Amino acid sequence: MHDPRFDKLAKVLIGHSTKLQKGERVLIELFDVPDEMGVALVRAVREVGGVPFVGIHHAKLSREIAMGATEDQLTVTSGVELARMKKMQAYIALRGSHNITELSDVPEDKMRLVAGKMRPVMDWRINKTKWVVLRWPTSSMAQQAQMSTEAFEDYYFKVCTLDYGRMIPGMKALKDLMDRTDRVHLKGPGTDLRFSIKGIGAVVCGGDRNIPDGEVFSCPTKHSVEGHVTFNAPTIYQGTAFDNIRLDFERGKIVKATGNNPEKLNEILDSDEGARYIGEFSLGFNPYILHPMRDILFDEKIAGSFHFTPGQAYEVGGNGNKSRIHWDMVNIQRPDYGGGEVWFDGKLIRKDGLFVVPALKKLNPEYLGK
Repeated sequence: MHDPRFDKLAKVLIGHSTKLQKGERVLIELFDVPDEMGVALVRAVREVGGVPFVGIHHAKLSREIAMGATEDQLTVTSGVELARMKKMQAYIALRGSHNITELSDVPEDKMRLVAGKMRPVMDWRINKTKWVVLRWPTSSMAQQAQMSTEAFEDYYFKVCTLDYGRMIPGMKALKDLMDRTDRVHLKGPGTDLRFSIKGIGAVVCGGDRNIPDGEVFSCPTKHSVEGHVTFNAPTIYQGTAFDNIRLDFERGKIVKATGNNPEKLNEILDSDEGARYIGEFSLGFNPYILHPMRDILFDEKIAGSFHFTPGQAYEVGGNGNKSRIHWDMVNIQRPDYGGGEVWFDGKLIRKDGLFVVPALKKLNPEYLGK
Protein backbone atom coordinates (compact mmCIF):
# COMPACT_ATOMS: atom_id res chain seq x y z
CA MET A 1 0.00 0.00 0.00
CA HIS A 2 1.23 3.47 -0.87
CA ASP A 3 1.55 5.82 2.13
CA PRO A 4 1.58 9.56 1.31
CA ARG A 5 3.73 10.14 4.40
CA PHE A 6 6.55 8.37 2.55
CA ASP A 7 6.38 10.98 -0.21
CA LYS A 8 6.36 13.85 2.28
CA LEU A 9 9.41 12.48 4.08
CA ALA A 10 11.23 11.81 0.80
CA LYS A 11 10.70 15.43 -0.27
CA VAL A 12 12.16 16.66 3.06
CA LEU A 13 15.25 14.48 2.56
CA ILE A 14 15.79 15.51 -1.06
CA GLY A 15 14.66 19.14 -0.95
CA HIS A 16 15.76 20.25 2.52
CA SER A 17 18.31 17.82 3.94
CA THR A 18 20.54 17.19 0.92
CA LYS A 19 19.25 20.00 -1.35
CA LEU A 20 19.92 17.67 -4.26
CA GLN A 21 20.55 19.43 -7.58
CA LYS A 22 20.06 18.35 -11.18
CA GLY A 23 22.75 15.90 -12.27
CA GLU A 24 23.98 15.10 -8.74
CA ARG A 25 24.42 11.46 -7.76
CA VAL A 26 22.99 10.23 -4.45
CA LEU A 27 23.58 6.90 -2.73
CA ILE A 28 20.47 5.70 -0.88
CA GLU A 29 21.17 2.92 1.64
CA LEU A 30 18.17 1.12 3.13
CA PHE A 31 18.58 -1.06 6.24
CA ASP A 32 15.48 -3.22 6.87
CA VAL A 33 13.27 -0.55 5.29
CA PRO A 34 10.16 -1.20 3.15
CA ASP A 35 10.73 -1.13 -0.60
CA GLU A 36 7.92 1.43 -0.89
CA MET A 37 10.02 4.03 0.94
CA GLY A 38 12.92 3.32 -1.38
CA VAL A 39 10.62 3.82 -4.35
CA ALA A 40 9.42 7.16 -2.91
CA LEU A 41 13.03 8.32 -2.55
CA VAL A 42 14.05 7.23 -6.05
CA ARG A 43 11.08 9.11 -7.50
CA ALA A 44 11.86 12.22 -5.44
CA VAL A 45 15.46 12.14 -6.68
CA ARG A 46 14.34 11.90 -10.30
CA GLU A 47 11.84 14.75 -9.84
CA VAL A 48 14.74 17.16 -9.22
CA GLY A 49 16.90 15.67 -11.96
CA GLY A 50 19.21 13.72 -9.68
CA VAL A 51 20.69 10.27 -10.26
CA PRO A 52 19.74 7.62 -7.64
CA PHE A 53 21.86 4.66 -6.55
CA VAL A 54 20.43 2.18 -4.02
CA GLY A 55 22.00 -0.28 -1.56
CA ILE A 56 19.87 -2.79 0.39
CA HIS A 57 21.04 -4.13 3.78
CA HIS A 58 19.64 -6.47 6.42
CA ALA A 59 20.78 -6.59 10.06
CA LYS A 60 20.91 -10.39 10.27
CA LEU A 61 23.22 -10.55 7.28
CA SER A 62 25.38 -7.70 8.61
CA ARG A 63 25.74 -9.56 11.92
CA GLU A 64 26.78 -12.77 10.18
CA ILE A 65 29.39 -10.96 8.09
CA ALA A 66 30.76 -9.20 11.21
CA MET A 67 30.96 -12.46 13.20
CA GLY A 68 33.51 -13.92 10.79
CA ALA A 69 35.01 -10.77 9.30
CA THR A 70 38.68 -10.86 8.35
CA GLU A 71 41.13 -8.03 7.76
CA ASP A 72 41.59 -8.98 4.11
CA GLN A 73 37.85 -9.17 3.51
CA LEU A 74 37.22 -5.76 5.10
CA THR A 75 40.13 -4.18 3.23
CA VAL A 76 38.48 -5.19 -0.05
CA THR A 77 35.04 -4.10 1.17
CA SER A 78 36.31 -0.74 2.38
CA GLY A 79 38.12 -0.12 -0.91
CA VAL A 80 35.04 -0.89 -2.98
CA GLU A 81 32.73 1.17 -0.76
CA LEU A 82 35.13 4.12 -0.69
CA ALA A 83 35.46 4.10 -4.48
CA ARG A 84 31.67 4.21 -4.80
CA MET A 85 31.29 6.94 -2.17
CA LYS A 86 33.81 9.12 -4.01
CA LYS A 87 31.45 9.11 -7.00
CA MET A 88 28.56 10.54 -4.95
CA GLN A 89 27.60 14.12 -4.20
CA ALA A 90 24.98 13.10 -1.60
CA TYR A 91 24.16 10.23 0.74
CA ILE A 92 20.90 9.17 2.42
CA ALA A 93 20.62 6.27 4.88
CA LEU A 94 17.39 4.97 6.39
CA ARG A 95 18.03 2.43 9.13
CA GLY A 96 15.35 0.15 10.46
CA SER A 97 15.91 -2.30 13.28
CA HIS A 98 13.71 -5.27 14.07
CA ASN A 99 16.08 -6.10 16.94
CA ILE A 100 18.16 -3.29 18.44
CA THR A 101 20.50 -5.81 20.09
CA GLU A 102 21.23 -7.76 16.88
CA LEU A 103 24.97 -7.04 17.18
CA SER A 104 25.24 -7.62 20.93
CA ASP A 105 27.01 -10.99 20.60
CA VAL A 106 29.52 -9.92 17.96
CA PRO A 107 32.96 -10.10 19.68
CA GLU A 108 34.47 -6.73 20.56
CA ASP A 109 37.59 -7.39 18.50
CA LYS A 110 35.42 -7.97 15.42
CA MET A 111 33.49 -4.74 16.06
CA ARG A 112 36.78 -2.84 16.36
CA LEU A 113 38.04 -4.40 13.14
CA VAL A 114 34.86 -3.48 11.22
CA ALA A 115 34.76 0.07 12.60
CA GLY A 116 38.44 0.68 11.92
CA LYS A 117 38.43 -0.68 8.37
CA MET A 118 35.24 1.15 7.38
CA ARG A 119 36.27 4.47 8.96
CA PRO A 120 37.68 5.92 5.68
CA VAL A 121 34.30 5.38 4.01
CA MET A 122 32.49 7.14 6.85
CA ASP A 123 35.00 9.97 6.96
CA TRP A 124 34.59 10.62 3.23
CA ARG A 125 30.81 10.50 3.51
CA ILE A 126 30.74 12.89 6.49
CA ASN A 127 33.28 15.37 5.18
CA LYS A 128 32.84 15.22 1.40
CA THR A 129 29.13 14.65 0.68
CA LYS A 130 25.79 16.21 1.52
CA TRP A 131 24.47 13.53 3.84
CA VAL A 132 21.52 12.72 6.05
CA VAL A 133 20.87 9.66 8.22
CA LEU A 134 17.63 8.64 9.89
CA ARG A 135 15.95 5.69 11.56
CA TRP A 136 12.90 3.88 10.22
CA PRO A 137 9.89 3.18 12.49
CA THR A 138 9.51 -0.47 13.47
CA SER A 139 7.66 -2.40 16.14
CA SER A 140 10.98 -2.69 17.96
CA MET A 141 11.33 1.11 18.10
CA ALA A 142 7.73 1.48 19.23
CA GLN A 143 8.45 -0.93 22.05
CA GLN A 144 11.55 1.07 23.02
CA ALA A 145 9.41 4.21 23.11
CA GLN A 146 6.74 2.36 25.12
CA MET A 147 4.12 3.21 22.50
CA SER A 148 1.82 1.25 20.23
CA THR A 149 3.13 0.70 16.71
CA GLU A 150 0.47 2.96 15.16
CA ALA A 151 1.01 5.75 17.70
CA PHE A 152 4.76 5.59 17.23
CA GLU A 153 4.49 5.77 13.45
CA ASP A 154 2.34 8.91 13.76
CA TYR A 155 4.88 10.37 16.20
CA TYR A 156 7.80 9.45 13.92
CA PHE A 157 6.43 11.19 10.84
CA LYS A 158 5.42 14.26 12.88
CA VAL A 159 8.94 14.59 14.27
CA CYS A 160 10.73 13.86 11.01
CA THR A 161 8.71 16.30 8.89
CA LEU A 162 8.96 19.19 11.36
CA ASP A 163 9.40 22.66 9.81
CA TYR A 164 13.15 22.73 10.33
CA GLY A 165 13.41 26.15 8.72
CA ARG A 166 11.78 27.57 11.86
CA MET A 167 14.90 26.58 13.81
CA ILE A 168 17.29 28.65 11.71
CA PRO A 169 17.25 32.02 13.59
CA GLY A 170 17.74 30.44 17.02
CA MET A 171 20.37 27.98 15.78
CA LYS A 172 22.34 30.79 14.14
CA ALA A 173 22.27 32.79 17.38
CA LEU A 174 23.46 29.77 19.38
CA LYS A 175 26.23 29.02 16.88
CA ASP A 176 27.43 32.65 17.03
CA LEU A 177 27.49 32.50 20.83
CA MET A 178 29.35 29.17 20.91
CA ASP A 179 31.86 30.49 18.37
CA ARG A 180 32.71 33.29 20.84
CA THR A 181 32.71 31.13 23.99
CA ASP A 182 35.75 29.92 25.90
CA ARG A 183 34.62 28.30 29.15
CA VAL A 184 31.61 26.00 29.53
CA HIS A 185 30.23 24.83 32.86
CA LEU A 186 27.54 22.16 33.07
CA LYS A 187 25.73 21.65 36.38
CA GLY A 188 23.07 19.23 37.58
CA PRO A 189 22.45 16.14 39.70
CA GLY A 190 25.62 14.06 39.51
CA THR A 191 27.17 16.56 37.08
CA ASP A 192 29.78 19.26 37.59
CA LEU A 193 31.75 19.56 34.37
CA ARG A 194 34.04 22.32 33.10
CA PHE A 195 35.84 22.61 29.75
CA SER A 196 36.85 25.03 27.01
CA ILE A 197 35.50 25.27 23.45
CA LYS A 198 37.69 28.24 22.55
CA GLY A 199 38.59 28.35 18.87
CA ILE A 200 36.68 25.16 18.03
CA GLY A 201 33.61 26.70 16.41
CA ALA A 202 30.10 25.29 16.27
CA VAL A 203 27.92 23.50 13.73
CA VAL A 204 24.14 23.84 13.33
CA CYS A 205 22.05 20.74 12.68
CA GLY A 206 18.61 21.61 11.42
CA GLY A 207 17.56 18.64 9.34
CA ASP A 208 20.53 18.60 6.99
CA ARG A 209 22.49 15.74 8.59
CA ASN A 210 20.12 13.81 10.78
CA ILE A 211 16.36 13.41 10.79
CA PRO A 212 14.94 14.06 13.31
CA ASP A 213 17.21 17.00 14.09
CA GLY A 214 17.61 19.97 16.40
CA GLU A 215 21.06 20.52 17.89
CA VAL A 216 24.10 22.77 17.70
CA PHE A 217 27.38 21.06 18.47
CA SER A 218 30.95 22.02 19.21
CA CYS A 219 33.75 20.18 20.96
CA PRO A 220 35.97 20.64 24.03
CA THR A 221 39.62 21.40 23.46
CA LYS A 222 41.15 18.00 23.95
CA HIS A 223 42.77 18.30 27.38
CA SER A 224 40.42 20.88 28.95
CA VAL A 225 37.70 18.66 30.42
CA GLU A 226 37.63 18.47 34.22
CA GLY A 227 35.04 17.14 36.64
CA HIS A 228 32.32 14.55 36.28
CA VAL A 229 29.08 13.96 34.39
CA THR A 230 26.20 11.53 34.92
CA PHE A 231 23.94 10.58 32.02
CA ASN A 232 20.30 10.13 32.97
CA ALA A 233 19.21 8.90 29.54
CA PRO A 234 19.73 5.18 28.88
CA THR A 235 21.84 4.36 25.86
CA ILE A 236 22.67 1.47 23.59
CA TYR A 237 26.01 1.08 21.85
CA GLN A 238 27.29 -1.77 19.71
CA GLY A 239 24.14 -3.70 20.57
CA THR A 240 24.58 -3.45 24.37
CA ALA A 241 22.29 -1.46 26.68
CA PHE A 242 23.78 0.89 29.31
CA ASP A 243 22.20 2.88 32.14
CA ASN A 244 23.39 5.45 34.67
CA ILE A 245 26.79 6.01 33.12
CA ARG A 246 29.09 8.35 35.06
CA LEU A 247 32.38 9.60 33.62
CA ASP A 248 35.15 11.29 35.64
CA PHE A 249 37.71 13.44 33.83
CA GLU A 250 41.22 14.70 34.44
CA ARG A 251 42.99 16.83 31.81
CA GLY A 252 40.43 15.82 29.21
CA LYS A 253 40.71 12.08 29.71
CA ILE A 254 38.10 9.71 31.16
CA VAL A 255 39.90 8.32 34.20
CA LYS A 256 36.91 6.49 35.66
CA ALA A 257 33.76 5.12 34.03
CA THR A 258 30.93 3.45 35.93
CA GLY A 259 27.40 2.26 35.15
CA ASN A 260 25.24 -0.83 35.08
CA ASN A 261 27.72 -2.69 32.85
CA PRO A 262 31.15 -1.32 33.82
CA GLU A 263 33.18 -4.14 32.25
CA LYS A 264 31.66 -3.68 28.79
CA LEU A 265 31.67 0.11 29.18
CA ASN A 266 35.38 0.22 29.89
CA GLU A 267 36.12 -2.36 27.19
CA ILE A 268 34.60 0.02 24.62
CA LEU A 269 36.40 3.03 26.10
CA ASP A 270 39.66 1.09 25.80
CA SER A 271 39.10 0.54 22.05
CA ASP A 272 41.94 2.95 21.30
CA GLU A 273 43.71 5.98 22.78
CA GLY A 274 41.15 8.48 21.48
CA ALA A 275 38.14 6.67 22.96
CA ARG A 276 38.74 8.19 26.41
CA TYR A 277 38.77 11.75 25.08
CA ILE A 278 35.75 13.77 23.98
CA GLY A 279 34.83 14.34 20.34
CA GLU A 280 31.62 16.37 20.68
CA PHE A 281 29.57 18.61 22.98
CA SER A 282 26.05 19.50 21.87
CA LEU A 283 22.81 21.12 23.03
CA GLY A 284 19.54 19.51 21.87
CA PHE A 285 16.17 21.26 21.41
CA ASN A 286 13.70 19.32 19.24
CA PRO A 287 10.32 20.31 20.76
CA TYR A 288 8.62 17.00 19.94
CA ILE A 289 11.28 14.71 21.41
CA LEU A 290 10.94 14.67 25.18
CA HIS A 291 11.91 11.23 26.48
CA PRO A 292 14.72 8.76 25.69
CA MET A 293 14.09 5.55 23.77
CA ARG A 294 17.64 4.14 23.40
CA ASP A 295 17.86 5.44 19.84
CA ILE A 296 20.54 8.09 19.64
CA LEU A 297 19.25 9.85 16.52
CA PHE A 298 16.17 10.70 18.58
CA ASP A 299 17.67 10.90 22.07
CA GLU A 300 20.47 13.35 21.22
CA LYS A 301 17.84 15.88 20.04
CA ILE A 302 15.70 15.74 23.22
CA ALA A 303 14.42 19.19 24.20
CA GLY A 304 16.45 20.53 27.12
CA SER A 305 19.30 18.02 26.77
CA PHE A 306 23.02 18.04 26.14
CA HIS A 307 25.21 15.23 24.96
CA PHE A 308 28.88 14.55 25.51
CA THR A 309 30.66 12.16 23.17
CA PRO A 310 33.66 9.95 23.86
CA GLY A 311 35.64 9.24 20.70
CA GLN A 312 35.97 10.56 17.18
CA ALA A 313 35.63 14.29 16.55
CA TYR A 314 34.11 15.58 13.34
CA GLU A 315 36.44 17.46 11.01
CA VAL A 316 34.23 20.55 11.29
CA GLY A 317 33.67 21.68 14.87
CA GLY A 318 36.20 19.17 16.19
CA ASN A 319 39.43 19.04 18.18
CA GLY A 320 41.32 16.54 16.05
CA ASN A 321 40.64 13.56 18.32
CA LYS A 322 40.72 10.26 16.44
CA SER A 323 38.97 7.07 17.47
CA ARG A 324 37.05 4.08 16.15
CA ILE A 325 34.12 5.01 18.40
CA HIS A 326 31.75 7.98 18.51
CA TRP A 327 29.34 7.45 21.41
CA ASP A 328 26.82 10.21 22.12
CA MET A 329 25.76 10.08 25.79
CA VAL A 330 22.75 12.17 26.82
CA ASN A 331 21.82 14.18 29.90
CA ILE A 332 18.34 15.73 30.10
CA GLN A 333 18.19 18.93 32.18
CA ARG A 334 14.43 19.58 32.29
CA PRO A 335 12.84 19.64 35.79
CA ASP A 336 11.16 16.25 35.25
CA TYR A 337 14.68 14.79 34.94
CA GLY A 338 16.24 16.67 37.85
CA GLY A 339 17.02 20.02 36.22
CA GLY A 340 20.39 21.53 35.42
CA GLU A 341 22.22 24.56 34.10
CA VAL A 342 24.47 25.51 31.17
CA TRP A 343 26.92 28.39 31.66
CA PHE A 344 29.07 30.05 29.00
CA ASP A 345 31.93 32.24 30.24
CA GLY A 346 30.24 32.75 33.59
CA LYS A 347 26.82 33.62 32.13
CA LEU A 348 23.73 31.42 32.56
CA ILE A 349 22.56 30.31 29.11
CA ARG A 350 20.00 27.60 29.83
CA LYS A 351 18.26 26.64 33.07
CA ASP A 352 16.19 23.50 33.58
CA GLY A 353 16.14 22.89 29.84
CA LEU A 354 14.97 26.35 28.74
CA PHE A 355 17.19 28.98 27.15
CA VAL A 356 17.17 32.23 29.14
CA VAL A 357 19.16 34.46 26.73
CA PRO A 358 16.66 36.47 24.61
CA ALA A 359 18.29 35.62 21.26
CA LEU A 360 18.09 31.90 22.08
CA LYS A 361 14.49 31.73 23.26
CA LYS A 362 13.41 30.81 19.72
CA LEU A 363 14.92 27.40 20.44
CA ASN A 364 12.49 26.76 23.28
CA PRO A 365 9.48 24.44 22.71
CA GLU A 366 6.93 27.26 23.04
CA TYR A 367 8.31 28.72 19.78
CA LEU A 368 9.50 25.68 17.82
CA GLY A 369 6.43 23.62 18.64
CA LYS A 370 3.93 26.07 17.16
